[in-house]
Amino acid sequence: MSEPTKSENTGAAIPGQSGSGSAAGGPAATARSAAATAKGSGAPEAGGERVASLWTDAWTDLRRSPLFLIGGFLVLFMVVLAIAPQLFTDGDPRAGGFCNLADSLKRPSGSHWFGFDVQGCDIYTRTIWGARNSIIVGMVTTTLVVLVGGSLGLWAGWIGGIGDSVLSRVTEIFFAIPLLLGGMLIMSTWGEGNAWTVSAVMAVLGWPQIYRLMRSAVLANKHNDYVVAARALGAGTGRIVGRHILPNAVAPVIVVSTINLGVYIGAEAALSYLGIGIQSPAISWGLMISDAQARFLNAPHVLLFPAAVLSVTVLAFIMLGDAVRDALDPKLR
Repeated sequence: MSEPTKSENTGAAIPGQSGSGSAAGGPAATARSAAATAKGSGAPEAGGERVASLWTDAWTDLRRSPLFLIGGFLVLFMVVLAIAPQLFTDGDPRAGGFCNLADSLKRPSGSHWFGFDVQGCDIYTRTIWGARNSIIVGMVTTTLVVLVGGSLGLWAGWIGGIGDSVLSRVTEIFFAIPLLLGGMLIMSTWGEGNAWTVSAVMAVLGWPQIYRLMRSAVLANKHNDYVVAARALGAGTGRIVGRHILPNAVAPVIVVSTINLGVYIGAEAALSYLGIGIQSPAISWGLMISDAQARFLNAPHVLLFPAAVLSVTVLAFIMLGDAVRDALDPKLR
């Protein structure tokens, strides 16, 4: 019998074999080699790939949308204005001696950009401080509407039955009452109004829209294959609703709520303009417009500046809502 070669004795000369004589390469070595090759070629490793979803795609679209960027900047500016008006003006309309009748109806100047109203109050300062009540009404009303209408809609759409039927009939009654007309009726009997009472009244009148929107979205998603599969795998109701139904049903609610926020701000201004919303000495753009309407011909600046700021604020929220709708609606992609 011939003598074994060196490679047969030690295995050192066999490519891919370790010095300890292990099997050539092996699964572990193959996996390491594949990972090294993938890393060297720039391919994503396992777990490092970007997972596409509605929300990530929507955010990508929003960052490229001029409508979203402009609307978002204006909304952010108005929110900062409402939280910290002191950053934009040194005056405080709540302080004594703020108004001086000697300055009544003076026109805009370099030191007073918006001029003075009939009481001799600086319009610029009052306009800045008036943002607080308007933003509070819009934010609080929208939050209440989403919480109440969204929760009831989610429950009715998922459970169904008699409760769903009763709530659907109740919402039909509320839909017969226009928001502004209903607000006028309730606020006129309520008495003195403020930002919180106005928010509560508009939330009572506004929740049915979100309820029906959420209910229809839940009904459209509850019988999808992924829900049936989750139920077959033993997932509980809470997990199915929280992980599968709600994320897919909340998108239209976000869109409509963003647009409605601007609508609520406009409705508050209308109620205050009619004298049944926010009451003086509180500051509201609607109150300022109401006080200025009789002097529009001889002092147009008294009305134009608060009306312009109100219009820009409402437009900003509508622009933001339109941009979000375009990003979240698959039909528009």
